[in-house]
Amino acid sequence: MVGEVWRIGDVKISRIVEIEATGGMTRIIPDATRERVMGMRWLQPHFADEEGRMRGAIHALLVETPSMAIVVDTCVGNDKDRALGAWNHLQTAFLDDLKSAGKGREEVDRVLCTHLHVDHVGWNTMWVDGKWVPTFPNARYLMGRKEFDHWRANAKDGQADVMADSVMPVYDAGLVDLVEQDAKICPEITLIPSPGHTPGHASVHIQSEGEAALITGDFLHHPVQFAHPEWSSAPDVDRPQAIQTRKTMYERFADGPTLIIGTHFATPTAGYIKRDGDAWRLDV
Repeated sequence: MVGEVWRIGDVKISRIVEIEATGGMTRIIPDATRERVMGMRWLQPHFADEEGRMRGAIHALLVETPSMAIVVDTCVGNDKDRALGAWNHLQTAFLDDLKSAGKGREEVDRVLCTHLHVDHVGWNTMWVDGKWVPTFPNARYLMGRKEFDHWRANAKDGQADVMADSVMPVYDAGLVDLVEQDAKICPEITLIPSPGHTPGHASVHIQSEGEAALITGDFLHHPVQFAHPEWSSAPDVDRPQAIQTRKTMYERFADGPTLIIGTHFATPTAGYIKRDGDAWRLDV
């Protein structure tokens, strides 16, 4: 479905929701037990229910600047063989929803991957006539050079499948541009290095007409990690670095005007970081 829409100066950001659900996120953030989450009342009702079950989502963001249309992260995708049953061989209306938000797949100029995990690259490709082909045939796919090199050399098991069906087909088609973690994508968009979850992870900083937003990627997975940046996400490849990245990003953007758009936050997906004693919270 098409979710929230935000405007940052001349930039329009539309949320394209693939999955939104309550429960199950404790496997991603094991320290965030129901009992602990229930004690953080500011998480209710948006980010947790009254029983302490966390809410989360998988979505892409269509970012339209005056010069280009960019899809940031492309979810799980349809027809993919995935170990997690809820993600296996999905059949969603993602492309119809993207068109409803304003762009058909042929109209997308760039696909920007914050990193190359399974739920961020799935719609890079689609299954056509017995093979994986680029979903966005007229787009350049922007991937972090460090990120790409790491997984090309080190991918195993499920990540190897992800590389094979969602990354290498667009690379082999000549559509990938490898970029640095601090690359300037266009006048309004610059990447910010945010490593730890993966070696080459980057977040997306949007600035236009004196306004600003940050698309987090997965340097955090849920607003509970504002209160507890030390609570690691299970997929973080370098947990000490990921913890430091969270603290650094919170310090940078706390109590400021930058709209924080969480890549896995349920509705409402965006808010502002506020200091809360020795920690932080998300104000929506």
